[in-house]
Parts: sequence; structure tokens; C-alpha cells
Amino acid sequence: MIDGLAISLGLGAQDPVFWMPLVFMALLFAIIVAGTVLDGFDIGVGCLALFAPTDLRPRMLSLLSPWRDANEFWLFLGMGLFVAAFPNAWGSVMGELYLPLSMLALGVLLRSVSFELRLRAPLELQARWLSGFALGSLITALAHGFLLAQVVVTYQSDSGYGWFSLFVALCAVAAYCLLGAAWLIMRVAGELRARAVMWGRRAVRWAAAGAVGVSVVLAFSNAGIFLKWSDGPHWPLVVMLWVAVLICFISIEMCFQRMINSSYRTTALPFVMTLLVFLITLGGLGYSFFPYLVLDNITIWDAAASVDSLRLVLAATVVSLPVALIFNIWVYWHMFGLSIAPTPPDFVEKRGSD
Repeated sequence: MIDGLAISLGLGAQDPVFWMPLVFMALLFAIIVAGTVLDGFDIGVGCLALFAPTDLRPRMLSLLSPWRDANEFWLFLGMGLFVAAFPNAWGSVMGELYLPLSMLALGVLLRSVSFELRLRAPLELQARWLSGFALGSLITALAHGFLLAQVVVTYQSDSGYGWFSLFVALCAVAAYCLLGAAWLIMRVAGELRARAVMWGRRAVRWAAAGAVGVSVVLAFSNAGIFLKWSDGPHWPLVVMLWVAVLICFISIEMCFQRMINSSYRTTALPFVMTLLVFLITLGGLGYSFFPYLVLDNITIWDAAASVDSLRLVLAATVVSLPVALIFNIWVYWHMFGLSIAPTPPDFVEKRGSD
């Protein structure tokens, strides 16, 4: 496939003009996947805080504290790499996606400011900053949904596509809520886990509807993508992927139902199954769009910077990425398993003898 693609471009497979954009596209896709999955439970827990009782919100945010700094890393890394490696597509993308990107920037800013200031604010103002973090998470999730919908329909803005964008945005919120609820089920016990089970049950079907809706609209709105998936030897893979997604959603639904009927014991199954759905969906989107950054308009080679610039960016990436990976592996290593809330010490007042 790679050799045929190189020949169609009039380049050799060993030519840096050909393979360097491929390397940066693979890096950018890996960063998008990492940011969506690893920052996803953070966004989901923030959205669920809107529906949680006031006394449970501080516990939910305290669970996120070890990963907040690492989660913010992926967005800035992805944006920086995209601008540096594919500057010729930046103007086109920004011109079409300025509204959802502005929403995303607002949500990320509100989340970051609220999360930090809630620890420094007076006790009577901390609830407001908790609500600000939850609202910022909701805006971020909606922005991700709008971004995805606009990319899927190639930036078309007719009224029907507007309703589709709204539908995908709501389903994106549900998908992040599902991921956050599954993570809470794995991490906590008691009332918060019981509520997470109920939140997950309400979100799972909306998340499934969003995955199906995005896949169907993407396939039927672009003949090239439809043929890529349906023509030739790919149809068995398509069937396997759809069966895998169906099994994941059924497993999640059955696990939630069993936990309601029998017990609320700790389990990582819903979280793992939800991660698998995210990975399959993102992988399918990546394969559908390849080799375009703007579908049917700008390829990765059209958008790429000069070879000299790419060499410089690649050198910086080779130096910085291993450090970032080691840091994130160390940080995320403890994201699994039950978290037990600390018990405040019982201070005993000591009085001196008269």
C-alpha cells in the first residue's frame, strides 16, 4: 500500500519528502488518541460533577488531582505538532473550525483555572469553582463533538448538518460521561460508585448511538470512504470491527445491570470496554481520512512543511517525546485500582497541668 501510494505521488518510498509527513501524521494520530482516552475520563468526571450531590464533588475532583497536569499536556503537544509539521493546512482548518476551537479553548481555560483556584479560594467560594470546572468540562466535551461532526461532514453548514452536529455533540458528552463513570466504578466505593453505575447506564446508549451515527454519516456522505470500507478485501475487517463494538457495548450494559441487581463491587471491565470502543472509533476515523487532513482537498504531503523544517521538528520530538512518555507512564501507572479516601486524624487536645 505504501509503495503504491509513493508511486502515485511520483516519489520513492525512501524519499524524506514522502516518509517524513507519514511519520508526523502517525505521531499526531497517536497524540490525538492519547489525549482523547487519557484526558477523556478527566472530562467525563468533570461533566458528571454537574449531576453529583454537592458533598461528593470535592471527592470526585480530588481523585483527578494526580493526573490533571499530565492531561493538559496532550492538547498543547498536539496543537504544537500540527502547526509545526503541517502549516499549510492550519489556515484552512482554522477558517472552518474557529467556532468549535474557540469553544474548546474556553472550556480548557475554564477547567484549568477553576481546578487550581478551588484549592486556593475561601471555603465558601470553593463550590463555585467546582461548578466552574464542571461547566468547563461540559463545554470541552461539546466542543469535541462539534469538531468531530464538522470534520465528518467536511465543514458543511446546512440546517440538516447543524442538527447532526448538535446530536454528535450531545453523544460526545455521553461518551465522556460513560468513560468517567466507568473510571469511577473502578476507583471508588460507596455512594459515589453506586451513582456512577446509574450515570453509566444512562450514558451508554447515547454513546452507542453517536458511534453508529458518525460511522454511517461518514460513509454515506463520501463515496470514496464508502468504497474504501466496502470494496475489495476489507469487508471482513469491517464486520469484525462492528461485532467488536457491539460486544463492547453489550458487555458494558450487562455489567452495569449486574452491578445494580447484585453488588457494586470494583471492576475494570466497563472502563476497558469503553477504552476499546474509543480506540476502534478513532482508528476507523483515521483510516477513513488517510491520507487527507482536509477530506478530498488537502493531503498530508500538501500540508507538510519543508523537509528541513520537518527534520528540525523531528529532532526536537525525538529528544522530548521519550521524556514525556516516561513522565506520563509514571503518572498514569496508578490510575487503576481502588482509591481509599484518607481519614482525617483524630486530634486530642492536650491541656497543661495547672
